[in-house]
Amino acid sequence: MAAHPPLHPDGPLSLALAVVGSSTAPLLLLDQSLKVIAASTSFCRTFDIDPDRIVDRFLGEIGIGEWNRPQLRVLLEATADGDAAIDAYEMDLKGPRQGVRKLVINAQRLVYSDTDPVRLLLTIQDVTDARADSQLRDDLLREKAVLLQELQHRVANSLQIIASVILQSAKKTTSDETRLHLTDAHSRVMSVAALQQQLATSRLGEVELAPYFIQLCKSIGASMIHDPTRLSLRVEADESSTTADVSVSLGLIVTELVINALKHAFPGGRSGTIVVGYSSHGPNWTLTVRDDGVGMPKDAASATPGLGTSIVEALGKQLHARIQVESPGHGTMVSVIHSQLEAVQNPSLSASGTP
Repeated sequence: MAAHPPLHPDGPLSLALAVVGSSTAPLLLLDQSLKVIAASTSFCRTFDIDPDRIVDRFLGEIGIGEWNRPQLRVLLEATADGDAAIDAYEMDLKGPRQGVRKLVINAQRLVYSDTDPVRLLLTIQDVTDARADSQLRDDLLREKAVLLQELQHRVANSLQIIASVILQSAKKTTSDETRLHLTDAHSRVMSVAALQQQLATSRLGEVELAPYFIQLCKSIGASMIHDPTRLSLRVEADESSTTADVSVSLGLIVTELVINALKHAFPGGRSGTIVVGYSSHGPNWTLTVRDDGVGMPKDAASATPGLGTSIVEALGKQLHARIQVESPGHGTMVSVIHSQLEAVQNPSLSASGTP
């Protein structure tokens, strides 16, 4: 039974007492001076209060005084006067035996007529266990993020070691063809290593493309540009970011196109520049690799596609983008273009590949 005096003939009070008496949640009914009119059985049981010693006592006097909280009292007095409302007020309550409990308190001002006394109905929710579970989940997520970041660092370091071994093998071989293949493999491994380094410093798995491409081009240049005064490699990219999966494909495309330009655009010791560009607008984006070299040969259309070309075409399809090659006679520019409009017009192109 709830702790309350015999039912009063006053209808509104009887209704309020009935609500408190039938409630399975912790409830308090107070008068305007914050004296307890009634308390639900659940309140007394939850907060270890003697139900026979709570009625007609002020809120700050119940228990051993743990409810004597000045800020709560001020808020309740303002609510009783109609100047404020308590909606999900949170506080810590230190009971005699339960320890610190985290509570959420709501207070409703009950006024049925101008002559009816003001009363307050308090609903108290104990969220201690829920907050503890939430804190545990947050701690586990933080721990997972730290472990993932450490794993990414280790993977990046391992890839760099593998790339170094490949490069050392390339330097030792006496076969020009083998050296060329090993150098290509080194650059491809370094492209993935650069991505892992960028992931380790990124949040939520999002990869900022400008620093990623810059680091990637530094790695390619270090292994393939022997005279930086003759050939330069730079990045012109906006502040776009994308998912790790898409950035892997973009990085591999850049790697293949830059390697191709370094191999073919500047024969006979020619000087020149290769520029990696990236820009996006909403779902539309364009990746370009351009050079100011000798341009495409006249019989390029009849040439057999190499491994790099096949890789770029396959990755372009994976991203639902089209490949466009331009060679006006002085240099070459390869563009990988994802257009939302083209995706709508062509059902085979899906927006799901948008970075």
